[in-house]
Amino acid sequence: MKREIIKTQDGSTTIHLPECEESYHSKHGAIQEAYHVFIKSGLDLFLNKPVSILEIGFGTGLNAFITYLESKKTQQKIDYVGVEAYPVLVEEALQMNYVLELKASENKEVYTEIHQSTWENKHQLDSDFNLTKREQFFQNITDVDEFDLIYFDAFGFRVQPELWSLEIFQKMYTALKKGGVLVTYACRSSIKNAMLESGFTIEKLPGAPGKREMLRATKN
Repeated sequence: MKREIIKTQDGSTTIHLPECEESYHSKHGAIQEAYHVFIKSGLDLFLNKPVSILEIGFGTGLNAFITYLESKKTQQKIDYVGVEAYPVLVEEALQMNYVLELKASENKEVYTEIHQSTWENKHQLDSDFNLTKREQFFQNITDVDEFDLIYFDAFGFRVQPELWSLEIFQKMYTALKKGGVLVTYACRSSIKNAMLESGFTIEKLPGAPGKREMLRATKN
């Protein structure tokens, strides 16, 4: 399938798949979407305490890199697990302009390490941040009571509806600790209903630019 690197409206890049008219991030802004959905609506709930994060859809590593940068600001200890069924090529990931757009030149080597590090092994990026990348289909996730926070960043429902099913959200519910939170950019009724049926309590929040709403789900 053809893949293109394009700029989104905030100047940051993403990977676009023209055949299915889908991109790895919002065309309205990759970086601003990541901050709005995953940091402001997710990570910020866990300030001043260690947090374990599961990312569903590791993709270009943008969410992991931004989370690393946030941990540097707050000295928060983070254990980060990114799951991806079809890993982006290292050469492709390193063409992204995130280091430049985030004004993070002092952490350029960390962004490179995020992508060059081996899969299935835990890597200590610094004293506060551990990264594990797992090449795995979401249907095969079997974690139980492991995570405080899930970044659910799969391709959209229109392209891969099976990734937004009751089966998947039951796995997410099981993977979270009690009181754990899942955040996602999506807010379709069928997704909300699958989350509710899985046992989650749901909140609708204002969406990132270009989207009216997003969902935050909590395991009580």
